[in-house]
Amino acid sequence: MKINLSGHHVDVTDTVKQHVDEKFAKIASHFPTLISLDVTITKEHGEFEVEVRTHYEGASVAAKGKDPVMWPAIAAANKKLDAALKHRKGQLKADKHAKPEVTAPEIAYEKVQEMDLR
Repeated sequence: MKINLSGHHVDVTDTVKQHVDEKFAKIASHFPTLISLDVTITKEHGEFEVEVRTHYEGASVAAKGKDPVMWPAIAAANKKLDAALKHRKGQLKADKHAKPEVTAPEIAYEKVQEMDLR
């Protein structure tokens, strides 16, 4: 999986890149069909915001994490993205299950027709 890392008012150093790769390695192993992640780290008003966007099985999935310190913000975004991807995976699995058809027995229909409902 390719991780596109960018920073806004933040210097993206090798240490930050390595930390992001380590954090999102688990997601790459759980969801092997993911091709890439777009990770943006922004610092505004003394708070870091990490936004992660990706496409998974035909849907766009995004997550954000905020914290005054960069590392917990990355961890929060990772946790939220993992939850969102699990939710999407559950939706896809639910679509594959056979839905029960609700049908009234023929006998009940015949009984209603015979009844005098006036």
